[in-house]
Amino acid sequence: MRKISAILLAGTTCLMLSGCGAGGLFNRVRPDEFAVQRQTPLFAPPDFSLTPPQPGAPRPNTRPGQVETTEAMFGPAPQRSGVENAAVAKMGTADASIRSTVADPKTATANKGDVTRTIVAAPEGDGREAQAKTPPRQ
Repeated sequence: MRKISAILLAGTTCLMLSGCGAGGLFNRVRPDEFAVQRQTPLFAPPDFSLTPPQPGAPRPNTRPGQVETTEAMFGPAPQRSGVENAAVAKMGTADASIRSTVADPKTATANKGDVTRTIVAAPEGDGREAQAKTPPRQ
């Protein structure tokens, strides 16, 4: 019984594989290596209106990478209105130590309520200790 099933399996495999050959190994259509010719290389014509850059001169049309990335993602920044420009001019520039001053506990800030204070005071982490409990409403 084993011999018959092995012979049947081998015969079926040979029949299936014989369908893969389409004309034999030596009857394939190959490209003619003598009919192939090389293409001429591509080149850009010279632009005589360009001038070489001066040594040490800044590159033309260069902007910081962050500005280019932001514009690529969100488009160009919208124009500010006159009121917005006046408000920005009135604000002036921030002190260099602004982040340290804001983090100081003696700095007076706006009262945002118990919920905000609880969230800010909550311990860091992912566990049970990090979950903030808000006081019940009265």
